Amino acid sequence: MDSQNILHGQAALVTGASRGIGLAIARRLGSMGARVAVCARDAHRLEQAASAMRSEQIAVLPILADVSRSEDVTRMVAQVERTWGPIDIVVNNAGIGVFRPGHEATEADWDSVLDTNLKAVFLICRAVAPGMIQHGGGHIINISSLAGKNAFPGGAVYCASKWGLQGFSFCLAEDLRAHKIRVSVICPGSVSTDFGPHAGKDRGKMLQPEDVAHAVAALVTQAPQSFISEVLMRPTQKP
Repeated sequence: MDSQNILHGQAALVTGASRGIGLAIARRLGSMGARVAVCARDAHRLEQAASAMRSEQIAVLPILADVSRSEDVTRMVAQVERTWGPIDIVVNNAGIGVFRPGHEATEADWDSVLDTNLKAVFLICRAVAPGMIQHGGGHIINISSLAGKNAFPGGAVYCASKWGLQGFSFCLAEDLRAHKIRVSVICPGSVSTDFGPHAGKDRGKMLQPEDVAHAVAALVTQAPQSFISEVLMRPTQKP
């Protein structure tokens, strides 16, 4: 099969896909032949992203949704399955960050970050797993961070969400591997996007969104007997 069409016929869902890493991943999967559902909370940016993908002849389904809300997740997954059938690939990319000392964080900070970065992944995995089990396989890729392994000042709430995501992902992988469903985690360092505190860093030396998309492409094209459970990504030079 043509490498540019290797995912032909497969349905993918990418969250937080209106810009940055999520959009790069959605475009990469689409360029490989997948039909891609993209979701975000900003209607204007979501339509801009979908329009750009259509101009590249990618079959795209934009869905306005807040993935921290169970009713939105249920509706979103049902819409994708109704439109394209079983979901083959899910990339949980949506995420937010609050960066301040843990003792100065508010309860609202905690709830918003944990709901988006961790609870939403649980909701989506719970929603897509039955279809993947029935279909006989699939890929769930959770975009974590090196902050899920390393502590830093001001990172208490964000790190808590990503450390939790690591634990959830590794356990879910054990729950689902007998069903030929691979659950993988990608942990990038600083990526040149609008997300996160990048003051004083050389963006030209940082990871780019397309680098993370490349890792996703590698995971979804593994040989049947292979299971890459975790990918750690760093720039070749410190920014």
